[in-house]
Amino acid sequence: MEEEFTELVRNFTFTGHIVTDAYEFLKTHHLTETAEHSKRVSLESKRLAQRYHSSEKKAEIAGILHDISAVFPAHQRLYIAKQLGIDILEEEKAFPMIIHQKISKVMARELFQVHDPAILNAIECHTTLKKDPSLLELIVFVADKIEWDQTGTPPYIEVLKKSLTVSLEQGAFSYIDYLWEQKDKLKVIHPWLAESYMDLKQKTALEIQ
Repeated sequence: MEEEFTELVRNFTFTGHIVTDAYEFLKTHHLTETAEHSKRVSLESKRLAQRYHSSEKKAEIAGILHDISAVFPAHQRLYIAKQLGIDILEEEKAFPMIIHQKISKVMARELFQVHDPAILNAIECHTTLKKDPSLLELIVFVADKIEWDQTGTPPYIEVLKKSLTVSLEQGAFSYIDYLWEQKDKLKVIHPWLAESYMDLKQKTALEIQ
């Protein structure tokens, strides 16, 4: 186990049931809101997996673990990422919140013994997505946006849900397009997000021709 994780698990007992363990792990660290958000994302991921014919179990696990790195405050994340040997982009140095998706991937593997690349990759890009995403990556990305972790109703939600009636790619693109329209207000534009925008813009345009 990575040294950075030792204190996190000192008083926690893993049962082997990943969904339950992840939820309780977050609550043990006094992150009840994150635990509830993760639970909702997990359930929504499972629903989307059923709708789009993907593995419900993999979606459920990726959803519950996507924000597991919330146990590390934002101001510690660059340090933790460096200690874990994570490749850090300049945009992540400028806005460390984004790197939580990469830390969550490592925690899923090291603490919760998740070794399925499909699940780990979906966790790793749940905030930004990636170019040419897998079905599971799209599912977790969209589920996280449907069950957002802010108060109130997401301003993009109606367009996103309508877009999902066309395809999962349309749903994902509707959210990224919403961000792109206000990109001048964003602290950084993560290169994975930019690549996803161009990739999905082309693919979704072909869908409606």
